[in-house]
Amino acid sequence: MADDASKLAVWLTTPNHIFVEIAKDLGYSKFLLDIEHGLFDLEPTDRLVAFIKALGCEVYAKVLGPSPVPIQQALDMGVDGVIIPHILGLEHAREVCAAAKYPPHGVRSFSGTRPAKYGGAPQSYFDGENVRTKCFPMIESKESLADVEKILALPTVDGCFPGTSDLSLSSGRGAYKNTDADKNDLRRIAAAAKAAGKPWIMPAWTRPERAFAQELGCAWMVVVDETGSLYTGLSQALKD
Repeated sequence: MADDASKLAVWLTTPNHIFVEIAKDLGYSKFLLDIEHGLFDLEPTDRLVAFIKALGCEVYAKVLGPSPVPIQQALDMGVDGVIIPHILGLEHAREVCAAAKYPPHGVRSFSGTRPAKYGGAPQSYFDGENVRTKCFPMIESKESLADVEKILALPTVDGCFPGTSDLSLSSGRGAYKNTDADKNDLRRIAAAAKAAGKPWIMPAWTRPERAFAQELGCAWMVVVDETGSLYTGLSQALKD
């Protein structure tokens, strides 16, 4: 995986098209927009999604929350997939993830926006969107971890995204430290994804995390973030 840049993603917290251009020139081709914790108003986000797609790259949105409107807004902009935070147990996942798929699988509402080329759509469009766009609930609570096998079996779910920090906090272990207990959680998530035949994505900020994620067979990793890159660059300049 280390030699395959297509399996490495960049995390953005602002609609920074210059950062996207630099990352693309360096070989990155996947971008994750942290709408939940970032600074993304609708219009600049829509423009950024169009820009990333025009560059021939993939774009995923970690949406504002586990409800239909933010999920559908991101999909209407043309993202390749949504990452949904704050998922609890199986029934919550069943209800929330339905917003990411058109009937008969889910309850996503149609809009004649970018994915539909700003017009009406035949049945083939709805069938195609259900396949093209991916729904990745986050496994970041003790409740979602307890039901991870059942959540991954849902027809509206295409894979999952562990939230390691919140999962550690929710489990009563405090701050995430990549401990044996943290690794055991990831082993369970990886095993559940493998059994379901679906991918899982790892936010892997350190070399040990990346090596472990590769060992467990993650589909792709988020390895660098916008603000962290700025912090590292400014810090290194002071040291130099």
